[in-house]
Amino acid sequence: MLDEKTKREISTALVDFGTIKFGEFKLTSGKESTYYIDLRTIPSHPDLFQKIVKIYTKKAEEIGLNNFDVVAGIPTSGMIYASILAYNLQKPFIYVRKETKDWGEKRKIEGKMEKGDKVLLVDDLITTGKSIVEAVQTIRKEGGEVNHALVLIDREEGGRERLKKEKVELHCFLRIREALNFLIEEGKLNEAEYNKIIQQIKGKS
Repeated sequence: MLDEKTKREISTALVDFGTIKFGEFKLTSGKESTYYIDLRTIPSHPDLFQKIVKIYTKKAEEIGLNNFDVVAGIPTSGMIYASILAYNLQKPFIYVRKETKDWGEKRKIEGKMEKGDKVLLVDDLITTGKSIVEAVQTIRKEGGEVNHALVLIDREEGGRERLKKEKVELHCFLRIREALNFLIEEGKLNEAEYNKIIQQIKGKS
């Protein structure tokens, strides 16, 4: 298990590097949010990127390397971490398109996956779980098995419960409420911002 010290360090680093921002934002889903997380910026900070890649690797090892044959990324953010994770673990890498391409072989899954392969789904974070569930359904339709999904951050807005209904266990390094508590203690977040985010989470979880 990854310790509290590591979680605290990563939480504060994400704010320091502008990966977590507080204010009023519109998410890709169209929903309004009182905070925004953009983990696509992490590779621009090599030291932080290296730490987070190690976290993904450690979490995957905790899941058990015998429990998956293939690592699958969800575009676009999930592909960054899934590809490096697959390389580190010497596992095949695939990614799941949101839409079938209308040229070539018109695949939704890019890369080699055999029927019966156990697939570990990887994304940067989870909110409602919609994109991960869609990937689960696509992989299962093509004959793959999905029992585990791995993310860095759980925004705690119903994603874990949604995956549970699909019989997929969610593994995450950091829940947003944990991060918020660390940020309050470190003076990176004021009480008004904290309360607004907690109300948002309670309204959607």
